[in-house]
Amino acid sequence: MFAAIRKLADGLINLSAAIGSLGLIFIMLVILVDVIGRAFGSPMYGSQDVITMSMTVVVFGAMAICDRTGGHISVDLFERAYPELLNLAIDISAALLGAVIFVAIAYAVNESAKLSAMLNLSTNLLRWPKAWFQNGLSVFALLTAAGMVLRALELTFSGRDVRKGDAV
Repeated sequence: MFAAIRKLADGLINLSAAIGSLGLIFIMLVILVDVIGRAFGSPMYGSQDVITMSMTVVVFGAMAICDRTGGHISVDLFERAYPELLNLAIDISAALLGAVIFVAIAYAVNESAKLSAMLNLSTNLLRWPKAWFQNGLSVFALLTAAGMVLRALELTFSGRDVRKGDAV
């Protein structure tokens, strides 16, 4: 049962990471063009807007893959001293708490996006609607939360931790 769900989740997580990677490449190109333009006295107009908005894609696009591969910060000072069952309970609790946090982030940013859309808030120079990026951030945060819930379920029912198993 979990194999099919895990395959779908891994596909979405990989897509999210790919989008984040494309965002990073895009930012690097914008910075390159801007720096070269500055050297010739003509910096790229709106580069700060582009970089700022693209960073939401980079950071939150990569968040799900960071959780999937165990890249989030963890403190394991007492892990060796605790029994395996307690470590399992801590891992499940941490995954569920992380999911709650990312759902809260998605909710707060979605509410902010509604306000941004209502007030027609946009970036300073290029006038890109901020709501687009806020909605994207919400989707990425929900995907991360879903991955964390799936990890908690896998830990609960199979004892398998995807962070310590097969790489994505």
